[in-house]
Amino acid sequence: MRILLIDDHALFRIGLQELLQRRGINVIGAVGDCQEGIELAASEKPDVVLLDMRMPDMNGIEVMRVLRDKGLSMPIAMLTTSREETDVINSLQGGAQGYLLKDMEPDELINALRAIVGGATIVAQELTGILARAVQGGESDSPSPTDVFSDLTPREAEILCLLADGQSNKVIARNLGISDGTVKLHVKSILRKLNVHSRVEAAVIAVEHALCTRES
Repeated sequence: MRILLIDDHALFRIGLQELLQRRGINVIGAVGDCQEGIELAASEKPDVVLLDMRMPDMNGIEVMRVLRDKGLSMPIAMLTTSREETDVINSLQGGAQGYLLKDMEPDELINALRAIVGGATIVAQELTGILARAVQGGESDSPSPTDVFSDLTPREAEILCLLADGQSNKVIARNLGISDGTVKLHVKSILRKLNVHSRVEAAVIAVEHALCTRES
């Protein structure tokens, strides 16, 4: 896995670079200048770009927009201290495949990065409530779990829980012993039945309504 880190905080940037490299991850660049980072992303084409949200010359969303305008399609994830609802929503709506927090445990961060490279969209678990409120429009009279999920088949409900756990289609297929194509069909059906447009929205609804019980 080849990672590019763009973050203006030198101590954090250098520390994270060393941590990732000790875990065998190839950090192709760790820079504090956004323009330099954009040029590196274009020339080196990393597997994933990690962006800080708050930087002096450009914010993370602006950097992501420039990268997309250049036709770069690699996954992009925010790695930030910001828990602001607007930052979370604007990042995901802008095309970020991850919104991660700087106080994550190292193993949790690495697992999240691998999942993002594998095609999953990962949001830090602490921010699920924020995302759920945004998806539901802040309404207090949201439908009951029975109403929301009544049209799902048992297999679709199972796959929805795996989506809520941040698993990619490939991982879900492997875990359930079915093909990627079958998973895609199930996901498409889930989105249609829940009347949402993305895997993230579907996962948030599942978490909000406690459809999936997690073992401690």
